[in-house]
Amino acid sequence: MANYDFKKFDEKIAAGKEWLAREYRGLRTGRANASILDGIQVSAYGSLMPLKQVANISVEDARSLRVQPYDVNTIKDIERAISAANLGVGTGSDSSGVRVTFPDLTTERRQELVKLAKGKLEEARTTVRLARDESWKEIQEKERASELTEDDKYQLKEEMQKKTDKANEELEEMFEKKEKEMTS
Repeated sequence: MANYDFKKFDEKIAAGKEWLAREYRGLRTGRANASILDGIQVSAYGSLMPLKQVANISVEDARSLRVQPYDVNTIKDIERAISAANLGVGTGSDSSGVRVTFPDLTTERRQELVKLAKGKLEEARTTVRLARDESWKEIQEKERASELTEDDKYQLKEEMQKKTDKANEELEEMFEKKEKEMTS
């Protein structure tokens, strides 16, 4: 068939899916999940460091996490960083670490989270749309440069649309799964 490589297109789609998965891991569902703390930066040893580099994070029970610093002198810094991140979780420290508690989600908060998840879905769809538009432009340029026939161009457009539809379907499934998790 036509000489066009969808590699760049596929990579952008995969990157969009990975981004959405990361964003969804950070959305709180009412259950303790260590990945909610992934983006936290702690001011320690004179610089900002990812929380994972200064502490061990474990799930204590369904509603709480335990953050055990490698150096107990950083407990207050860790607690401050988690509180400042405004994740809607409670924090409390003792001599060995920080406990992060997840309060029950109110109906209103669940609706806000679903709305936020929907917004993230739209951002991911935009990535897919931009990748599709970029590939289509390249295909049209190749046809104008006589590297592709008109039939090839339309075959490639059809193939690209199938890939786009499949990617959007997968993104929608990710959203539905997250929505179900947040509302149940």
